[in-house]
Amino acid sequence: MTLQKIKTIRNLILISVGISIIGIISVTAAYSCGIQHIVIMSNLESYKKSFDPELCNALVEKINLFNNDCKPEVEILDCG
Repeated sequence: MTLQKIKTIRNLILISVGISIIGIISVTAAYSCGIQHIVIMSNLESYKKSFDPELCNALVEKINLFNNDCKPEVEILDCG
């Protein structure tokens, strides 16, 4: 009975560690430069269809943050 409890606790710990590692990897991947670049390019295509000034301002902010942290640099829009 005691051996079974130890195995159960060990399995729970291993599962918890595995889930934590997967969570950390997912969060890191979500904010990687490549994914941010794809999102910005997608938003640029949406902006070119709508020419919404609010979307343009939001995109300029995203592009500025992206250009500060990542390479290749994205050209900043002229919302004027």
